[in-house]
Amino acid sequence: MTAATFAELKEAIAGAYPVLPKQLQRIARFALDKPNELALGTVAAVAEAAGVQPSAMIRFANALEYAGFSHMQQVFREHLVERSTSYRDRIAQLRKSGHPSGEGRVLHQFVGDAIAELGQLDDNIRQADLHAAVTLMCRAERVHVLAQRRAFPIATYLTYALGQLELRTHLLDGVGGMLDNSLRSIAPRDVLVVTSFHSYSPEVVSAAAAAHQRGIAVIAITDSAFSPLKPAARVCFELGGASEPAFRSLVAPFCLAQALAVGVGHRLAEVAARPAAKRARRNGAAS
Repeated sequence: MTAATFAELKEAIAGAYPVLPKQLQRIARFALDKPNELALGTVAAVAEAAGVQPSAMIRFANALEYAGFSHMQQVFREHLVERSTSYRDRIAQLRKSGHPSGEGRVLHQFVGDAIAELGQLDDNIRQADLHAAVTLMCRAERVHVLAQRRAFPIATYLTYALGQLELRTHLLDGVGGMLDNSLRSIAPRDVLVVTSFHSYSPEVVSAAAAAHQRGIAVIAITDSAFSPLKPAARVCFELGGASEPAFRSLVAPFCLAQALAVGVGHRLAEVAARPAAKRARRNGAAS
């Protein structure tokens, strides 16, 4: 059945990905990483940006049961129109501006990219996943946080923020080659939060898989429905975003980490307030 909405199309692309030829897999990644570019471009322009032949775009649309590229593109366009027109215009303007040269233009480009990234984050994150992740962390005996390379700042911030909420939190930094020992110390009622983006850290992927096999709840912060972290995750946040820039932004994952920490704080405050509310009701009934 042909996907009629962007959410359905994302699921269809992720489901078809494993059996697609490599060239069509490349388009699938581009479609989920840069949906706005696919919505705004001609078939030739999109094909060039994705690094494939225009005919491959037609085959990709056909593989998803669309009559042609324009039919599939319409779903992306409708998704873009649902958001603000000013945002759509800004994206179009950024695409026309080319690569910046001076320092001011570099900053302008990064700010524009960050705005686009946050808009995509707002689209991609489901409230149900936020609720599930917060519930898992609040109920856990201990929260372990693991990330490496460019994702490591996300792990350190999340460890700090959850620690400030007096949640038992442990940063798995692997110092001294002790990562395996630290992973073995994770208990069944603990939670492991992992963060990794393309190209994915093998150690983080292996740790998530091993924890999943032991029945430990894994929360993943990653970039794509094709991430190797997804199969091991009980909750998987797919932030989207391109995988090829030399300087990849951390704006979206930091924003998500802050939202998770604040969500945990609200939940803990609600739990703490319940006994006091019960006592107040009893005292009111007694009087």
